[in-house]
Amino acid sequence: MTVASVKSSADQRMQKSIETLKADLSKVRTGRAHPGILDHVMVDYYGSPTNISQVANITLIDSRTIGVQPWEKKMLTVIEKAIRESDLGLNPASQGDLIRVPTPPLTEERRKEMVKLVKTEGEDAKIAVRNIRRDANESLKKLVKDKDISEDDERRAQDDIQKLTDKFVAEVDKLLAEKEKEVLTV
Repeated sequence: MTVASVKSSADQRMQKSIETLKADLSKVRTGRAHPGILDHVMVDYYGSPTNISQVANITLIDSRTIGVQPWEKKMLTVIEKAIRESDLGLNPASQGDLIRVPTPPLTEERRKEMVKLVKTEGEDAKIAVRNIRRDANESLKKLVKDKDISEDDERRAQDDIQKLTDKFVAEVDKLLAEKEKEVLTV
C-alpha cells in the first residue's frame, strides 16, 4: 500500500458517498411530479417483490401527474394497491390500462418535514465522508508504523486527505442547498 493508493481509495469512496446522496435526494418528493419517486415502491410479481419500473412504463403526463402503464393487464390492480400503500401519500386512479398518479401540492408543514429529511440525508453523507477520512488517516499511520513512509510524508498526505474531505463536504452542502431550494419552491 502506498500514499497514492490511500488517497485514491479515499477519493473513490468519497465520490461513492456523493453518488449515494444524489440517489437518496432524488427520492425526496418536491412539489412537482417525477417518475423517480416511485423507484422504491415494490409490487408482488408472481410471488417475488419487484420494482414498479420492471413491470410497467412510468411516464410524466404533466407537471403534477405520473402515468404508470403496466405491461401485463392483471398487474394493474396490484400496482395501484402498492402505490396507495406506499409511504408517499399518493392516491392512484385507474383509467383503462393506465394508472394516473396525481401528486398533491405539498403543504408548508410537509415542505418543512422534507427539508429536515434532506438535512438528515446530508448529515449522513458528511459522516460517511469523515469516516472515510478517518480510515485513510489510520492507513497512513500504519504506513508510518511499518516504516514505509516518513512522518513528514504522513503529514503531507493527511493534509491532502483533509483537503479532499473539505471538497466533498462542500459538495454535500451544495447539493443540500439545491434540494432545499427545490423543496421550498411553491
